[in-house]
Amino acid sequence: MNEHDFEKQLKADGFQEIEHQKLDPRPGSKGRHRHHFEIRGLVISGTFVVRQSGEPVAYRSGQVFSVAEGELHDEWIEAEGAQVLVGRKFSEGRP
Repeated sequence: MNEHDFEKQLKADGFQEIEHQKLDPRPGSKGRHRHHFEIRGLVISGTFVVRQSGEPVAYRSGQVFSVAEGELHDEWIEAEGAQVLVGRKFSEGRP
């Protein structure tokens, strides 16, 4: 999927914040955490790894990852770093 189509889909699905992020390598775990929003991202380059309830999944260029609001997860960025287009969707009553 290309960035333009992905951004259009995020907007159509009600994601309120959409941004490009350039992420430096972070081979170590960020630590298990939760977000107060749903997140969906398109990997533009590099490798973004997410572990939710099972084994880690490595997402590469053109692949989409998502984490539900409040879901406990961990993430890290492989040695080459990563660029992602990410959207955040807040529950009603939030920004």
